[in-house]
Amino acid sequence: MTNENKKMKATKAVATGLEGVIAADTALSRVDGTAGRLIIAGLDLPDLVASSSFEGTVAALWRTAGHVSDDQEVADGLGLARVDAFTHVPALLAASAGLTVTEALRIGLSLLADEHPIPAPLRLVGAMPVFVAALARHEQGAEPCAPDAAQGHAEDYLRMLHGSEPTPDAVHAMDAYFTTASDHGMNASTFTARVVASTAAGQVSSILAGLCALKGPLHGGAPGPVLDMLDEIGTPENIEPWLRNAVQTGERLMGFGHRIYRVRDPRADVLGAEVAQLSGNHRQRIAFALQVEETAKAVLKELKPHRPLDTNVEFYTALLLEALDIPRSAFTPTFAIGRVAGWTAHVMEQEQAGRLIRPSANYVGVVPDHLEMA
Repeated sequence: MTNENKKMKATKAVATGLEGVIAADTALSRVDGTAGRLIIAGLDLPDLVASSSFEGTVAALWRTAGHVSDDQEVADGLGLARVDAFTHVPALLAASAGLTVTEALRIGLSLLADEHPIPAPLRLVGAMPVFVAALARHEQGAEPCAPDAAQGHAEDYLRMLHGSEPTPDAVHAMDAYFTTASDHGMNASTFTARVVASTAAGQVSSILAGLCALKGPLHGGAPGPVLDMLDEIGTPENIEPWLRNAVQTGERLMGFGHRIYRVRDPRADVLGAEVAQLSGNHRQRIAFALQVEETAKAVLKELKPHRPLDTNVEFYTALLLEALDIPRSAFTPTFAIGRVAGWTAHVMEQEQAGRLIRPSANYVGVVPDHLEMA
């Protein structure tokens, strides 16, 4: 047997992580990492957040994907979809023992039937805040709160989560966060959803797959560790020595650097503005975090002058969600509440393409002796 010595050699270079590989045409969003810009549904992100609610952003993404969607129709439809999703909460809670909020959310999406009088995109976007709020409250030993179809998506989520009416500032910040998180090019979870959609598996299966990809700590699980870092630093006098030691020992500073952006993440500026206008008991924490940010950028510039490492969206996401009293266990699922807008739009776009996504690979394994391979 000589098979172990007869192996194929790679014939083409592999783009590790599919870096630079164009997998689809999309009109939904463009990430400009060099200029630090994010365009969603034809609008620069700051302009989108200033001019549109999350419901309006959902409608704009769906229209861009070729699905005729009036803003008010989407808002009304999401209200009805939240009410419908609440009927699944008893079964969801019964099946979620021992699971994290993110893990249990997968069960919630799997409860949604492919065929239903309410269109799948509305049910998927509408179900997310209902399931996340119920699961987070269940984790804390509280009963779920029923949705209010007349409220906006962000307002209803905060009310269902906390069991009380949120302040206007909190609603505005939550709505801005959902819009900011709604889409971000061909990221890992979006690409996963599009791959599944290309098999004609349907919207529910595609979005469930996207959620599974988002669960990974290299994608949607980063905001929590930002707060862990702040907790570990602890005091203002410990900021610089802690950061220097972390950088010099090769630790990653959570909330800094990005795979795409070579400059400051534009989403950080949008969410930073929302954090700044929030009132409440978090001002001291926010001031401490801002001191950490400025010191971290100075330390990184000094110790890693050839690497463009600036603040990313996770830093201000962590501050915003903490200030809104979102439990850390619900950070990633709260991200999913916003990102499902983009996932559903990308699935629509992919379904229109009608082409199975089927990449190739270099075979570098053993070849049987009697075979000749080109």
